[in-house]
Amino acid sequence: MSDGEIFFACRDGHYVLKFVGEVRLTLCSTIDQHLAFCLAKEEITDTLIDLTETNNIDSTSLGLIAKLAIKCSERNMPKPTIVSTNPDITQILLAMGFDKVFVLLDVLPTSVSDLKQVPFVLESENEVRLRIIQAHKVLIDLNEANRDAFKGLVETLEKCS
Repeated sequence: MSDGEIFFACRDGHYVLKFVGEVRLTLCSTIDQHLAFCLAKEEITDTLIDLTETNNIDSTSLGLIAKLAIKCSERNMPKPTIVSTNPDITQILLAMGFDKVFVLLDVLPTSVSDLKQVPFVLESENEVRLRIIQAHKVLIDLNEANRDAFKGLVETLEKCS
């Protein structure tokens, strides 16, 4: 299992986020804070998430990515694009309803050469727990299957406070 890494580029209003390796809840603070930072920039006009080198991605990370789609919609931006060449990951995206809030592609349309790595964010266990709850609540709002799958998890985590 390879540790997950996140890279990004922003040029001429185009924001690209690339996930590499195993993307797990250990990166949830990094993902959430980075997305908030980038979406606060007025010059961002569209977004692309590259999952072509992602081996695995957990539901917390997916919930945070779903949050990106919601924020883009609130800003009247076009739907973000997700590129996934891994059929297993694409199947998860479709099952979670990502095709409703993202444009899903199975090939990367362009190549961005100068990506910068997103710095890792370390937070307390409680802060991470709150991010996990928030991410799963976003997933719950996407469709009924997600509500059934994650309702118990959210309730359990909320009781742990």
